[in-house]
Amino acid sequence: MNKDCIRLNGIRSYGYTGLLPEEKVLGQWFEVDLALWLDLTAAGQSDRIEDTLDYRQIIEQVKQIIRASEYALLERLAANIAEHLLNYTILQTIGIRLTKVAAPIPDFSGRITVELTRNRST
Repeated sequence: MNKDCIRLNGIRSYGYTGLLPEEKVLGQWFEVDLALWLDLTAAGQSDRIEDTLDYRQIIEQVKQIIRASEYALLERLAANIAEHLLNYTILQTIGIRLTKVAAPIPDFSGRITVELTRNRST
């Protein structure tokens, strides 16, 4: 794994993934933290956006996936985001932390997070 990494933390979007029927109707907030491993050598020398990853695109894509998805499981939503991001051929490995900010579980005020790491198939 390359040691170069871009981290994007606190990507928030409203979505409709959840096991309960009301989660699919009312929706809820999700938060994503990403670790994106790639080779940043060229960008570090050239100072050109063309030699790196334009993370503005990544942020917008993650938000759009959350808004458009209606899965039962948080795990499936996280896997879908990882699958889409691996379409960026510059990325070697993706780490994703997907958090359901306020899960509708009685007597539970915490957060639920799923964490995945996916590598590009070679």
